[in-house]
Formats: sequence, structure tokens, C-alpha cells
Amino acid sequence: MLIYHLTLHKDWKAAQEKGEYRTESLIKEGFIHCSTTEQVLSVANAFYKAQKGLVLLVIDPEKLTAPLQWEAPAHPVPEPAPKSLHGEFPHIYGALNIDAVIEAHEFEPNDDGYFTSEKMP
Repeated sequence: MLIYHLTLHKDWKAAQEKGEYRTESLIKEGFIHCSTTEQVLSVANAFYKAQKGLVLLVIDPEKLTAPLQWEAPAHPVPEPAPKSLHGEFPHIYGALNIDAVIEAHEFEPNDDGYFTSEKMP
């Protein structure tokens, strides 16, 4: 099963130049937040609504060099939250090695600020 991570285009470009991807959450919380296919749109609309300049990284967990753990959401789930925001999320405990990212897609919201399935790869 593939996992996904949303980031700013500029951050992904910088990571490619460095050879690894690190987030602020890795420093503050100890891991990189990721989502499943079923979770990514709910996450995008709950935490990134109307934000432009995003890239959706498609990650092959088999290629990760850092540990992957499945855990409850790290942040409080917004009310009312879709069912997909409950349950366990994939968290990468370390830097994301670039070769684990098998695809990167521009990920822009619709004119109303929401992300929809048409935006999914």
C-alpha cells in the first residue's frame, strides 16, 4: 500500500537538492505525517484548505530507510470530521529518503478552496 504526504513545492525542491526530506514536524514531533489514499483528501481539506503551491508525494513504504509506524492522529481531529480522519495514520520516524518517493504531483485546490478526487493521481 502506498502512502502520501503533502508539502510545499519549494520544500520538495529543496529536499531533492539535499537528497532527503525533513519537515518541521520531524523536529517538533519526531515524525513526518503521512496519509493513506482514503485519508489524503480529508487531511488536505482539514489542514490545507485553499492553500496553493502544494505537491502530493507518493511514497513506497518498502523503500523507506526510516521506520514507519501506524498511529492515532497526532493532532486533534476537527469537528465534525470525516470518518477518514479517525483511525491510524502512517508516520515516518526519520528523514524521508528521496528514492522512496515514486511520484510527485502538483496538488492545487479547486476555485472554492477544496481539494477533490479529480486532483488525486
